[in-house]
This record gives sequence, C-alpha cells and structure tokens, in this order.
Amino acid sequence: MTSPLHPRPIRIAPSILSADFARLGEEVRAIDEAGCDWIHVDVMDGHFVPNITIGPAVVKALRPHSDKPFDVHLMISPVDQFLEDFAAAGADIISFHPEAGPHPHRTVQTIKSLGKQAGLVLNPATPLDVLDYLIDDLDLILVMSVNPGFGGQSFIDTQLRKIEAIRKRIDATGKDIRLEVDGGIDLNTAPKAIAAGADTLVAGTATFRGGPDHYAANISGLRGE
Repeated sequence: MTSPLHPRPIRIAPSILSADFARLGEEVRAIDEAGCDWIHVDVMDGHFVPNITIGPAVVKALRPHSDKPFDVHLMISPVDQFLEDFAAAGADIISFHPEAGPHPHRTVQTIKSLGKQAGLVLNPATPLDVLDYLIDDLDLILVMSVNPGFGGQSFIDTQLRKIEAIRKRIDATGKDIRLEVDGGIDLNTAPKAIAAGADTLVAGTATFRGGPDHYAANISGLRGE
C-alpha cells in the first residue's frame, strides 16, 4: 500500500520493546524473516522518559541477527555523548529529540559524521518550527503519536494534522526524507497515518501479537496488503 500523497511503499519497523526480551535475538530474526523493513530500537534512560530499556551493548549483541537497518530511537538526555557508542554498536539510523540537547543542529552533524542517517523526533506537543532550519539535513522525521516512554498506548489523533503538515514540508524540499510514525499503530490507526502522509510505521504490540507464527500476517496487515 502507498500513501495517496507520496507514492512510496510503506515500511514497517517493528519495535523490539514489545518483543520477548528473554529471547531477543530470536525475535529479531523472526521479524526479519516475517518481512519487516527496519528493526526499531527504543532506547530509554529513565530520565528523559519514565522508563529504562537497553543500551549500546544490547544493540551490538543483536546486530548479527539481522541485516535489516537498525532504526535506533534515542529517548535519552544528554544525547550527544552516546552517539558514537550507538553508531559503533550497529545503528544505521539514529533519531533524537530536540529537547534532549542544547544544539540539535550539532547533534545532526555528529550523526552524519559517524556515517549514519539522522532523524529528528517530535513529541505530541513539539511544534513544527523546530524543523525550520533542520529539515534539509534530515533523513528521517519521526512523529510520536503517543507520549514517549511506554509501549501499548493509544494513538493521539491530533498528530494526524502534524503528519499532514510535515508531509507538505518534506515534499517541498524535494528530498528523500522518511516520515515515520510511532505510537498506538495498529490495523485501525495505520491506514489513518498512511493517509496523512506517513511512509514508515513503528509497531510494537501490533507486530508481536500472537507470537512468531503471526508476525508475517501482522506486518502485511499493517501495510494494508
């Protein structure tokens, strides 16, 4: 399925936050074989967001289990001092929140200097003007359709207007910038996000529901296939 506003295939990036942590490597292999496009890794520090998840060592341990791009979402502050560690661990895309450091443009430059793709993450209340002088340097814009920190939350419908507005900005640049949405994505909300202009969907609970035998069908369903 493609977005009516942007005819690119929809990418599915399962969030391993919803995987079985007792067998995380197996879970990454399973979603890879089930046809996911990216592996979404949620990194939380218990400070910037109210939860603690994983660090660079786990990313490094998971790297041999899939050749798919590792889409690493850093919900940590300060963020700059950890960029090199996550790059070395095997991240392909590194996304961060503009509120997580004093100089977002410098953070983008650092990510690029490490040979990685750079993404900026907008929380539900983050205004779009943060993109004014950054969008041309970005590879990815991630819209949080829940408040960051936990999986299993409900989609915040007001973010659809934000997705629509960002899609217009991306198209105006003429650049290949992915528009990703994370939070409350399921079979009901995925089509809404796609219609608003998203081309990449993060889905945790909706991907891992039912166990490995269901992952392929879950991923196809989220794409609208």
